[in-house]
Order: sequence, then C-alpha cells, then structure tokens
Amino acid sequence: MRAMSVIKFGTSGWRGIISDTFTFANVEIAAHAIAQHLTENPPRGARKLLIVGHDTRFLSRAYATRCAEIAAGHGFEVWLTDRDTPTPVISHSIRAHKASGGINITASHNPPEWNGLKFNESNGAPCLPETAKSIEDRAELISRQPSTISRKTDAVKIFDPMPRYVAQLHKLIDFAALKKHHKRVVVDLMFGTGRGYLDELLVRSGWRVDALHGELNPLFGDGHPEPIKEHMGELLARLRKSKAALGLGLDPDADRFAIVDRDGTFINANQVLALTLYHLAKNRRWTGAVVRTVATSHLVDAVAQKLGVTVHETPVGFKYIGALMESEPIIVGGEESGGLSVKGHVPEKDGILACLLMAELVAYEGKPLGTILKEIQVWAGGIVSDRINLRVTPERKEQLLRRFAGGLDEFGGRKVTGVVTMDGYKFLLGDGCWVMFRASGTEPVFRCYLEARTARQMAGFRKAALELVQ
Repeated sequence: MRAMSVIKFGTSGWRGIISDTFTFANVEIAAHAIAQHLTENPPRGARKLLIVGHDTRFLSRAYATRCAEIAAGHGFEVWLTDRDTPTPVISHSIRAHKASGGINITASHNPPEWNGLKFNESNGAPCLPETAKSIEDRAELISRQPSTISRKTDAVKIFDPMPRYVAQLHKLIDFAALKKHHKRVVVDLMFGTGRGYLDELLVRSGWRVDALHGELNPLFGDGHPEPIKEHMGELLARLRKSKAALGLGLDPDADRFAIVDRDGTFINANQVLALTLYHLAKNRRWTGAVVRTVATSHLVDAVAQKLGVTVHETPVGFKYIGALMESEPIIVGGEESGGLSVKGHVPEKDGILACLLMAELVAYEGKPLGTILKEIQVWAGGIVSDRINLRVTPERKEQLLRRFAGGLDEFGGRKVTGVVTMDGYKFLLGDGCWVMFRASGTEPVFRCYLEARTARQMAGFRKAALELVQ
C-alpha cells in the first residue's frame, strides 16, 4: 500500500529534505496535481500555458524539467526558463505571458539539503489557501492511484525571462537618478539566482559593484543562505574595506533581501518597508495606501500618518498582501520576514526591486540610510522592534493557545488595551507598544513579535515573554 502524500503547502509552498521527502516521485505527484487543478479550474482569461523555473539548488533543474514534461503531458503549453531564475522574475513572466500559473522549484533561504516547490497563480501571486488545499487533495489521491498520463519530453519550450522583467523594472525604478548619483556598493548574491540581475543593473547604472558569491554552488559555500547579519560577515568586511555607500544582499531565489548601511548597520525589513513608503510617497509622489502583515512593525504606520497614507493590515504571508495589492491602489506592501513589492508590480516578494529602491533612495537624498531612518524615528517617537522564537512542548503549546484565547489583562507591567486575533494573538499595550504570539503550524514553537518605545522597555518585554511562555 502506498504511503500518504507528503505534499503539504505552508506559507511559501511545499518544502522537504532532498531524497527524503523531496524526491522525484513526490515532485511528479505535485506536478500532476497542479496540472489537474488547472485543467479543472482554468483561470479566466489565461492561456493554457505554464511557466516553470528553478533556483540553484542540487537537482533543481532536473526537478523543474520533470514538472515541465508532466504538465506538457496534460496538454499544457510549457515554457521552462533557460537558467536558474529569481522567484519575482517567474512571477512576472506568468503575468506578462498571461499564463495559467507557474511552478518554481526552490526552497528559498532554507539550508542546502532542502528543496521545495512553489505554485503561483495566473496573476503571479503565491497560491491562495483554497488552491493549495485543492492541490494537496489531488496529490493525496494520486499517491494512492498514480496518474496514467505520460510525460512529454519534446514539447517543452526554453525561454529567457530576463528582458521582459528588466523592462518592467525600468517602469518602476528611476535609473536616471541612479546614473546621476552613482556610488560604490557591495552586493552579496549568496550563490543564488540574483546574479546577472541586481549586480548587472547597478553596473549599467554606473555604480561600482563589488559582487560576492556570484558563482554557482549548490552547497552555498557550506553556509546558510539566509540574508541576515549572522551569515553576511564577508559583506560587512568588504563594506568596511571599500567604504561603499551601501551593502545589498539577496537570498538564493532573490525574493528576500538584506540592506546594510555604509557603517555596517543592518536595516531590517520593518525599516526597509518604512523607508520605501517614505521614498515613494515623498520623493516619487506616488499615491495610494500601504499594506503590512499583522506581525510587521508599526513604524510604517507612523510614516503613513505623517504622509496622510492609509494602512491596511493582513494575516502573515505575502499571499495576503498580494491579494490586496491586486484589488486596491497600494504604494507598497511588505512584511517583517523580508518581503516587499510596489504598485504596478507583481503581487509577489521581490528582493531585487527592494535593493534597487534603497539604492535609489540613497541617490535621491544624498545621505546614508541610517540618517534617513533616524529622521523617520523622530516622527515615530522612537520604535524598537524584535522577534524571538520560543520552543515549547506540544502540551505547553496547547495550554498557551487556550490561555491566549482567554485574553491577557497585562503584559510586561502594561495594561492590555486591545487584542487582534487575525493571525495569532496580538495584544495592544498602548503608546504604540504591542506583543504578538503566533504558533508555528509545523513545530512546537511560538513566534513572538514585540514592539516597544525604548531598548530598556524592550528588555522588559522580552523577559515577560520568556516567563509567560516557558
């Protein structure tokens, strides 16, 4: 008897350990399930075309080719990218060619032993929960009764998605400003798909680019390819040595970003979202609202209030941000985990775009990002953000969920003034302070998000969170 399907979609698709759960057999099941879903639920106005791409991980090209051949067997026209390709580029290709959707073989910023599969819908956005459930259900049936549809190995078209994507960026980025105020920059490509995109676009704009890790290496230099401070020591060393104006980084599929000020200070995703809104509304005169997830800093709210911009709040996951960006005029949408997109672009995370916007902001203002951020903090009256992962036993996890559902009267010495239960439990503490607890769906962990007014107050909040959970 065949085992039950392991294909379960999280916030960013299905992921697994290579040759353990992420196998050719399971990838084939997923591809058949996606093709069946699209055949039975054809998107309105879309061609019977599927875009397939992949990142630089071990066997990613082979997995992507297998998916493409299976989709072709189901009668789809299938275009496979000519090389490893950033997630936002695949998303843009879906929209540009009016495809029914896209399959992307990537595990994003996970360690090298992982791989994954993302499915993007006809609008280029990550698949919605109901689509993921439909694919999972079909995968479950196929795992018990395999599909009889054969692969078509000679029906897949190879195409280059780069020109159309670069043309799209020229509609969004002020490359004239980059050329007029060119500077030196250090770029960490993290052995990923962003090479030839971010570095090349900056070089064409006259910037002096010191590019790191632009070669292919499925083991990511024996490191963890998440663009955070702990993994980017070489960028920091080069930044100090070269006296560059900016440090930029991308994860392997180029949907997440790292932004580093010239003095080595990391500008976190919460701050990048606030800076992007500030720049596009103030300098570029863009109009519309801003959307952030419930776990994202209220620093963006302070900027929005100063500029007269409406703020929308969504559950955690860029798919919810993307859905709102499709239905309303949104200047910028983003989340604290490192996702960002803007008006007129794809409803998907784009790290290349985020990096270029920060370079553009430096060019416009003629001063370091840290200086601009301090000016914004003055508006906000000081906001300190943090996030901690708190491991608990499964039993304790259930106890805490019941406790949070019943509400808290106080936290860290402050009275709870309100609660948001959109996605987890967010307790408002007045004066812009809050704490949020969100249980992981896959492991006994609580993700705790904190926002305070001072570093001292934050230390107290962290202590209170640890005592409450553990």
